[in-house]
Amino acid sequence: MATKDDIADLRSELNSGLANVAADLHELDAKIDATRKDLSDQIVGLRRAVVEYHSAVIGHGNIIAELEARVRRMEQHLGLEGH
Repeated sequence: MATKDDIADLRSELNSGLANVAADLHELDAKIDATRKDLSDQIVGLRRAVVEYHSAVIGHGNIIAELEARVRRMEQHLGLEGH
């Protein structure tokens, strides 16, 4: 049969184990928060890069369209429309 000292030792071990689990959970929460922040920062950076890329592509598209329109006007002016 277990004595009072045995029960006290078991309680102490249990409390120590629970404290270790609580500390591990706290550490895990901190790591999850840090990972979430890193991922958030990466997503923001990716969104910014995509917006910049699309802006550049649209900008180039506008420049090319303007150039083609200008070339068509020059061809018409010079009478080179059918070539």
